[in-house]
Amino acid sequence: MWTSATVIERIDWNDKLFTLRLAADIEPFIAGQFIKLSQEREGKRVARAYSLVNAPDAEYLEVLAVRVEDGQLSPSLHDLNSGDQIEISTKAAGFMTLDELPADMGQHLWLLATGTAVGPFVSMLETEQPWQRFKRIVLVYGVRLQEDLAYWQRLQELAQLHNGQLELVACVTREQMPGALECRIPDGLADGSIEQQAGVTLSAQDSQVMICGNPGMVSGALELLQERGLAKNLRRAPGQITMEKYW
Repeated sequence: MWTSATVIERIDWNDKLFTLRLAADIEPFIAGQFIKLSQEREGKRVARAYSLVNAPDAEYLEVLAVRVEDGQLSPSLHDLNSGDQIEISTKAAGFMTLDELPADMGQHLWLLATGTAVGPFVSMLETEQPWQRFKRIVLVYGVRLQEDLAYWQRLQELAQLHNGQLELVACVTREQMPGALECRIPDGLADGSIEQQAGVTLSAQDSQVMICGNPGMVSGALELLQERGLAKNLRRAPGQITMEKYW
């Protein structure tokens, strides 16, 4: 089912990357899930999935999107301003949630994200669940340019608020950024630089890993983790790796 959402605020991180804050009535959701935004065009509905960035108890809904020049929906979303309306699904979906992780496996939570796929992890970190469940949390955030690090200031605030519990590792591939690694996430996993930067060891015994992002990163990280003895997390066979590809 669909309902109308009103844009109450937009944030432009750069000329293509943007956040929309929306007012809409939808069913309760779990941090990490996604909704769909849509428009009617020539009698046909064009719909795309977007992860919710806000915590489930927030007073608004929030999505992070990037304008794709030949995209069917994102250019129209990029044109929206406060007061404009967009159709939104009334029920969120998806299994990229902390509830899907095995309850008795791992004291360290690793979150690997590229681009807009950081959204579900921001939502999770805005809740109490990860802080209460895990001793250490590592967020690895891969982007091309420093300006693509949406929510970086908020993530730094969360790291300060939970002193010593959250480590942030930025992987910026196309320019140098102070304090960041200049590598793709799979490469940083392969050479150990990500673990060194985080000060946390990634292992099958102590880690739960959630991977969300472009297919190349997800597949590359999965292969490296499996070589190190970690396994996909399935309901019928609990493991250490939970993942979601963004297209």
